[in-house]
Amino acid sequence: MKIIKAGVIGVGYLGRFHAQKYQALEDVELVGVADVDPDRARQVAAECGCAHFSDYKELLDQVEAVSIAVPTSFHHQVGFDALSAGVDILLEKPMTVTLAEADELIGLAEKNKLILQVGHLERFNPAVLAMKPFLTTPVFIESDRISSFKRRGVDVDVVLDLMIHDIDIILTIIDSPLKTIHTVGAPVVTDTTDIANARLIFENGATANITVSRVSLTNVRKMRVFQPGSYINVDFANKKIMTLQLEDELLESGMPKHSKEIKSFAGEDALLNEIFHFVDHVRSRTRPDVSGVEGRRALEVVMQVMEQIKQHQSLELFSKIQAAAVK
Repeated sequence: MKIIKAGVIGVGYLGRFHAQKYQALEDVELVGVADVDPDRARQVAAECGCAHFSDYKELLDQVEAVSIAVPTSFHHQVGFDALSAGVDILLEKPMTVTLAEADELIGLAEKNKLILQVGHLERFNPAVLAMKPFLTTPVFIESDRISSFKRRGVDVDVVLDLMIHDIDIILTIIDSPLKTIHTVGAPVVTDTTDIANARLIFENGATANITVSRVSLTNVRKMRVFQPGSYINVDFANKKIMTLQLEDELLESGMPKHSKEIKSFAGEDALLNEIFHFVDHVRSRTRPDVSGVEGRRALEVVMQVMEQIKQHQSLELFSKIQAAAVK
């Protein structure tokens, strides 16, 4: 089997894990890592037994595939340079800052016949993968992604940082155009939104209620899917799935009998799954399930949610200013 020469651009918290996964894969040669911090690049390179670069363009000359895990504001430029150099990319989420940037990368990848996969990691969570066979016609989805405060990632809105995971999954679960969005959100610790809720209503009547927070005392990452005759509970953090199937026979209470099944995938690695699939697409030249098109679709909805929250916050501020003026 052909050896794929790979690299990682940006080896901070997440990029370091990318490098470790490439290094662990058979039939993959981790050629090198690049980072603007030469000490960090040197340290990760030493851990993984590869070369290190402070200029990522030097790495692009030596590889055929890269993970790009730089800050979001640099996704477009680094992705553009990689695709222009003929290199397949796994671009961390969110894929870009604007839809225009996303469109340019998608167009460039198509023009150069290159692989563009977006790093929506939860798609490769084994519990999410196990959910697919049980899906029929979801009518209501409730999702909670709640975490304690961490300094990493607070440079962006919590919707862009966390809610995008759930929006991406929901858009694959519900096979219908999005009709309306209702939102609420507020800054608590940072200058951007730290806690938010979005209700997505689709043309077929299906509804998804999503809550995210990065200022909680506990950590919860769960999704519940309700559909005729069955219920699915996905625990992202613990990689567990519980399915409940209703039966025709009724209990004395009048409720239908049901069968429950719980599956656990605690030993599986979502990031390793994601990178394995990326490498497989690089080798087979096939379209990823989470291509630039899917990455853009999630980004578009996220941007609508963020804009609506921003408008609500502006109206609230205007109302407070008006009230203060009256007094």
